[in-house]
Amino acid sequence: MEIKPFEKKIWLSSPTMHGEELEYMTKAYQTNWMSTVGENLDQIEKYTAEIIGCKYAVALSCGTATLHLATKLAGVKPGDKVFCSDVTFDASVNPIMYEGGTPIFIDTEYDTWNMDPRALEKAFEIYPEVKVVVIANLYGTPGKMDEIAAICKKHGAIIIEDAAESLGATYKGKQTGTFGTYNAISFNGNKIITGSSGGMLLTNSLEAANKARKWSTQSREDAPWYQHEEVGYNYRMSNVIAGVVRGQYPYLKEHIAQKKAIYMRYKEGLKNLPVTMNPYDESIMEPNFWLSCLLIDEDAMCKQVRSDSQACYVKEKGKSCPTEILETLAKYNAEGRPIWKPMHMQPLYRMNPFITIEGNGRARTNAYIAGGAVDVGADIFERGLCLPSDNKMTASEQDKIIEIIKSCFE
Repeated sequence: MEIKPFEKKIWLSSPTMHGEELEYMTKAYQTNWMSTVGENLDQIEKYTAEIIGCKYAVALSCGTATLHLATKLAGVKPGDKVFCSDVTFDASVNPIMYEGGTPIFIDTEYDTWNMDPRALEKAFEIYPEVKVVVIANLYGTPGKMDEIAAICKKHGAIIIEDAAESLGATYKGKQTGTFGTYNAISFNGNKIITGSSGGMLLTNSLEAANKARKWSTQSREDAPWYQHEEVGYNYRMSNVIAGVVRGQYPYLKEHIAQKKAIYMRYKEGLKNLPVTMNPYDESIMEPNFWLSCLLIDEDAMCKQVRSDSQACYVKEKGKSCPTEILETLAKYNAEGRPIWKPMHMQPLYRMNPFITIEGNGRARTNAYIAGGAVDVGADIFERGLCLPSDNKMTASEQDKIIEIIKSCFE
């Protein structure tokens, strides 16, 4: 049967609006609360703290701003080394550079595609002076938080949890965004709920929350005039953006359920192909299923070559690769994405330290081996891709996506 292109583009993950967002934005407009104070801000900070399970939430302009202030609160100074997730968006890492620190990348593990506790322990053996660890929950799936927390506690290091992608996900019944001393979530346009932009700093420290509020509003002192005694930033969320977030929040569980249904439909529809979905341990965690991803079996990979900006492949019967699948999806007017390129492979960070487990401790035999060490992140990047995961995609549209993917292996 001939597959025809979609008339309307199928997006990776676009905003899903409901109507209440416009009501809260309109109220901000009508009452003239258009700046960085107002009822919408107050309500989303209160509600976020309640649903996440932390004491304080500070609404900021974006997730990156949130991570930057978390980095400052953690006390990162010029020359300090900081351990970071390797497979993540660079917003997890750039704030360390803002403060003059040096990111050290910790390899990924196959069970959750997140930071490998074994590699983290090894990193502390090499750099025992490190006191801050930034862990990201990739694509909405929590990392092995108990193991990571225990290692950090043993070495006297604090955690910054980058939960930008995992709002609503839980680990052992506990919401992500609560495992660090300072935590960040994002309301970017493609997230599980959105404000078009925006982020939230989460903490149990009143002192930290107050510092973040002050820093985010140009560090203005309590004086009749504009008095400044330390560097500040224009990082506060506007009351208008907060109105969008406020209107989205009632639909968080609905969005997660829709995303999970997409994940499960892919899992069932692709079960006869030589691929696996992005994994999680269902006995202890419940992702928010923000993005559905797949990993092609090593022996089902056709030849693929990537430079820093281009990719090509050789078509092989019964095999495929991320480049072929992504190009084919695009041909049919559907959007997929490569897996986040590991930070240690980025031109900006190639000279930074990168810590892996030893070859004899690898989780699977198909990992990249270099100098006796396993590079799991590079392997996942090489064989993995993000599938169209928009929660407005219909079941029939997703069935068509599945058929397109199947055609790549013919």
